Amino acid sequence: MLCLYADSPDRSSYLRTRLSIPAGPCYSAGMSWEQEYQVLTDALRDAGAEALRLAANGFQIYTKPDDSPVTSADHAVNELLMDRLLGRFPDDGWLSEETPDTAARLEKSRVWVIDPIDGTKAFIRREPEFCISVALLEGAQPVLAAIFNPSTNELYSAARGQGLHLNGAAVPRRESVTDQVPTIALSPWELQIGRFKSVAPHITSRPTRSIAWALALAASGIIHGVMTLEPENEWDVAAGALLLEEAGGSTRDGSGSPLRFNRPVPRYQGIIATAAGFPGHLTAQLFDM
Repeated sequence: MLCLYADSPDRSSYLRTRLSIPAGPCYSAGMSWEQEYQVLTDALRDAGAEALRLAANGFQIYTKPDDSPVTSADHAVNELLMDRLLGRFPDDGWLSEETPDTAARLEKSRVWVIDPIDGTKAFIRREPEFCISVALLEGAQPVLAAIFNPSTNELYSAARGQGLHLNGAAVPRRESVTDQVPTIALSPWELQIGRFKSVAPHITSRPTRSIAWALALAASGIIHGVMTLEPENEWDVAAGALLLEEAGGSTRDGSGSPLRFNRPVPRYQGIIATAAGFPGHLTAQLFDM
C-alpha cells in the first residue's frame, strides 16, 4: 500500500508522475471571480510563508474555552487574510474560526469562510499536515475555494464550473476506484471506539489531522473519502466541499443531507465525503451508519 502522507516519497512520486505543474494559473481568461482568485491565491501564499516563519522562529500556544489549542500563528494568518480579502472586497461578509462571529454576515450576498490553520495540532507538532482553507460563498454555496499546504507548497483551488486545480494546473478527474480498497480519512478516536466497525473491514483508514486537507486529498484522488460523525464547522469544510464537487465527488452532512452554508449556526453533525468513482455499495453503507 502506498504511503501518501505529505512528506512521503510515494506521494511525491505520485504527484510528479500524475501532474505537470506550470508556473502560472491555467483558468480560462473569462473565468468568473478572476480578480478574487488572484487576490486569494496571492494572500494564501503570503499567509503560508508567515505560518512557516512562525513555525521556525517560535509561536505562542493558547487554550480555547472548548480546550482545543490555538496559536499566535492562527491569529497572524487570520489577520493577514482579513486585511487582504476584506481590504480588497470590503462589502463582503466574514466567517472565520478565529474571528468572533456576528449576524452581520447573514445579510451579505457574499461571505468569505476562513480556517486560518486547519490542523493546529499538526502545526504545533511541525507535521506537514496543516493547511489554510478559504472559500467565497455566494448565497448558500461556495463559488471559489482554495486550500494551501505551505509545508508541501501544494495549493488546491477551484472556481465553480472550472474544475479542480493544483498550483494552477488542471487535475484530471479520477476513474472508478471499484477495483481497489478505498482509503478513507477517519478520526483515530472514532475508529478506536468502533464507530466505523461495519465498514472498517472494507476500507483502508488514514488518520485525519486536518479535515480540510483530507478533503483536498480526496478531491485530488490521493484518498477516496473523508468521514466523521463528530461536529464540524462551516470553515472546516466550505473550501474542501467545492474542491471535491469540482473533481466529481460530493460532501454531505452526517445525515446524508446536502451542505448549505452561511447559516445562523455554522455547524454540521458529521461529514461524509466521497471522491468520484467511490463504490456505490460502500456509499450507501456509510450513510446507513
